[in-house]
Amino acid sequence: MIHFPAIDPVALEVGPLAIRWYGLSYLAGIGLAWWLLHHRCGRDAAREWTTEQVSDLVFYVALGAVLGGRLGYVLFYNFTEYLRDPWQLLAVWRGGMSFHGGTLGVIVALALFARRVGRPFLAVADFVLPAVPIGLFLGRIANFVNQELWGAPSTLPWAVLFTAPGAGGVPRHPSQLYEALLEGLLLFVVLNWLYAARPRRGVIAAVFLLGYGLSRFVVEFVREPDAHIGYLWQWLTMGQLLSTPMIVAGLAILVVSLRAAQAGHQSPQG
Repeated sequence: MIHFPAIDPVALEVGPLAIRWYGLSYLAGIGLAWWLLHHRCGRDAAREWTTEQVSDLVFYVALGAVLGGRLGYVLFYNFTEYLRDPWQLLAVWRGGMSFHGGTLGVIVALALFARRVGRPFLAVADFVLPAVPIGLFLGRIANFVNQELWGAPSTLPWAVLFTAPGAGGVPRHPSQLYEALLEGLLLFVVLNWLYAARPRRGVIAAVFLLGYGLSRFVVEFVREPDAHIGYLWQWLTMGQLLSTPMIVAGLAILVVSLRAAQAGHQSPQG
């Protein structure tokens, strides 16, 4: 097993202000995504994008992710507690974000932005989604640093002995790192390879939904379920339940996009 390294979750303290690695991961993810999209705008597949539009798009997505992530956590994971004390909804410094809620928030943000600039929703999604795994990777690394969302007990040689009291003093799967590699690094490589290949509209969005949904569904088998929720129907976790619609939606978009491409190839040339 591997002993958890002595990493302070607080990156910097300035008087009473504590800057945590988790918050820095959000800022770094947004900043790097903005840089990548800014670098691409005006070129090839993004030749119609301007730097101003990219900045506005990143702002919309970041706002949708944060608001959706917080509301999603409240609704999906801890609704009764926040119902008793609604003011806790504003206590973001105590943690509590849901990726699936963030996804819904981003969908709304993309729809609003697409309507504002007069572009198809899937065209906007295909442009921005290849940059999203950057934030997913950094966020999962921050989860590891915070010693949260750990995996189930394990005897594998890379199992980590977390020092947090709730971990029970037993080696566990470093599920945060599994997710960082799958939904972060691997998904980033696949989506950006697709972006360079310039596939039919909607394919990138479909692969993003499929890639994240399948990665999360698989890792959930070795990830400790939320203590206050446990397993649903004795085997399914909340993360798997929420990932299923993403997988179904990704498959549906992919099928429609590929059928449209096939129909386009078979149409008579005039």
